Amino acid sequence: MNRDSKEFILLMTEAQSSIYAYILSIFPDRSRARDILQETNLTMWKKADQFTEGTEFTAWGCKIAYFHVLSARRKLARDRHVFDDSLLDYLAERQDERLAELPARHIALRRCLERLPKPQRELVKARYAPGGSVKDIAAKLGRSVGSVSQTLYRARSALLDCIEKSMRSDPEQTL
Repeated sequence: MNRDSKEFILLMTEAQSSIYAYILSIFPDRSRARDILQETNLTMWKKADQFTEGTEFTAWGCKIAYFHVLSARRKLARDRHVFDDSLLDYLAERQDERLAELPARHIALRRCLERLPKPQRELVKARYAPGGSVKDIAAKLGRSVGSVSQTLYRARSALLDCIEKSMRSDPEQTL
């Protein structure tokens, strides 16, 4: 893939938060994690031609990030507070499993969101729309911030329960 193509730039931009979350899950130093993300971005940029179109871009980026995390850990190896590589490998594997679940979880979220009562669904959509805030929503609806927060809490809990049930019952069904 051409690194200057709009498609590559879009894929790279969309993957940033997931790759950063992945890095943080196995290297919890936020400052160093940002540096690792930048190193990962540079490597992805340089190796853009090695990315196979049609494969999972975020997983490719996370694999590159994994090697940058290993490199960073080697530099910190003398620090007695650094976990050993077996723990890092375990955390990376668990994160890989979570990444693999994401498409099914997103589909389950969409389905569960449609099952919410309309007022809750609209409230959740308003809250997570760009610029949506509980304070603004409360003012628009003429409700207290606490009341809106409580309704959102209940809606999120219902969504989480629905997604978990959906994933337990048949994770392939959501695809």
